[in-house]
Amino acid sequence: MIILDARATDNAALNASVRAAKEDCEITGCIGERFIGAGLSDKTIKIKGIPGNALGAYLDGAKIIVEGNAQDAVGDTMNDGEIIVRGNAGDAAGYAMRGGKIYIKGNAGYRAGIHMKEYRGKVPVLVIGGRCGSFLGEYQAGGIIIVLGLHADGKRVTGNFPCAGMHGGKVLIRGNADGVIFDDKVTARKATADDLSDATKYIAEFCSLFGYDEKDILSSPFTVVTPDSANPYKRMYIEN
Repeated sequence: MIILDARATDNAALNASVRAAKEDCEITGCIGERFIGAGLSDKTIKIKGIPGNALGAYLDGAKIIVEGNAQDAVGDTMNDGEIIVRGNAGDAAGYAMRGGKIYIKGNAGYRAGIHMKEYRGKVPVLVIGGRCGSFLGEYQAGGIIIVLGLHADGKRVTGNFPCAGMHGGKVLIRGNADGVIFDDKVTARKATADDLSDATKYIAEFCSLFGYDEKDILSSPFTVVTPDSANPYKRMYIEN
């Protein structure tokens, strides 16, 4: 494994070194360097510190592990691969991702999973261990978002208006989502075993990564959110 000290170089040179490396990399002293791992299809990158915006943007098969927090737009438009954040993430995690998996141990900011979509049979997955801000899954067109609320500390698991403009995919929120204001074009209800069937493997992987009890998490009820029609915008543009 190659060790790269982010303090000894600039943003562009650090990313060039990661791309040029013939083996896995460990980045130390990371403080806000942007676009780390952008477009990579191979290698594992371990990051000690706090990477900047667009970590793993356009990721195409590589694996990124962050030992601390991450800033905004983690996994922006990623196509494949895996991003693991052992702390919290900023706004717009999983923005427009169309494949791959993102696991965040802690909380996420606003608009997590915005514009997520499925692409050529790929199903993107975003798992948030804690809570997240408003507009979760905004304009979601595909994929699975799971919010576990493990660090909610008595607060609501999500902010307001989750799934605003949603027209595909689904969101699973651990708990009954009391007090959450949903967009009026989605359906939120208690999840059945069938609703959870394709998500349990991702919850199991989350638990394995971060040391949680899978049975304990799955013993809680979940709320599932899905679009309530094939064309949720129809009544906004067509006169009745």
